[in-house]
Amino acid sequence: MTETIDAGAAGTWQLGDLTVNRMGFGSMRLPISHDGRIDRDQALAVLRRAVELGVNHIDTAAFYFSPLRSANELINSALNPYGDDLVITTKVGPGRTLAGEFLPEARPEELRLQVEENIRQLGRDHMDVVNLRIGAALDRGTGSIADRFGALAELREKGLIRHLGISNVGAEHLAEAQAIAPVVCVQNQYGLTAGREDDELVRLCAEQKVAFVPFFAIASGAEDETVTAIAKDHGVSPAQVRLAWTLHQGPNVLAIPGTGSLDHLEENIAAASLRLSADELARLDGLHREE
Repeated sequence: MTETIDAGAAGTWQLGDLTVNRMGFGSMRLPISHDGRIDRDQALAVLRRAVELGVNHIDTAAFYFSPLRSANELINSALNPYGDDLVITTKVGPGRTLAGEFLPEARPEELRLQVEENIRQLGRDHMDVVNLRIGAALDRGTGSIADRFGALAELREKGLIRHLGISNVGAEHLAEAQAIAPVVCVQNQYGLTAGREDDELVRLCAEQKVAFVPFFAIASGAEDETVTAIAKDHGVSPAQVRLAWTLHQGPNVLAIPGTGSLDHLEENIAAASLRLSADELARLDGLHREE
């Protein structure tokens, strides 16, 4: 791909009254590099380069940390004072001990403390978007979210949160949340060969003008031959094809790939410019039907 790398190449979407480029950045991997050692300077450089390349939507969480670094602290150090167009999205619900062990999901009364901790770590006076994350690990959460989402809606009314989202959810959770307060985004695991049970939820979100924000959209391990062949035809990587497929799923679909590598960052953002043909999309969708 020879085009200028620009996160805005895939277009924009509205998170409430906030405009974001559809290609964003996820900060989960920043506290620890690929070999397990923390490189603070590289993490800071990745964040600054992402913004230089047009990223104005960064996903984070207070529970993204290692013994020496936290994603929120790195974002604060690299980007504060923040640009007027930069939107930072966090998630609450899960918690972790200092040893890294996950705690039971936060109760409604504990969510304010989690929101305030994100605000403090990021050096903000409010959060742009807060997602209520339910469920453990990648297991889809079940049951009512009314009490917890209602607690966040109260914080929105008080000005600590600008907009609300939900994560690791189903259509029933979206309906329940929408009855309490506006939902601007749904964040679930979803990709070419993962989470495809959410195909209908992606369409439902589009109908309601709600952003759908996949995490783990890029697979690891052995790659499928179809993806590899299409990547070769375009002169790009399989990961770029997967990201492009994700963005092709609808104008409301946002991408938040994460990395601690400057090279991979530029590769990921360059995928915003990759256009797949109808035939290529059909071939890729065939992988799902073969499962």
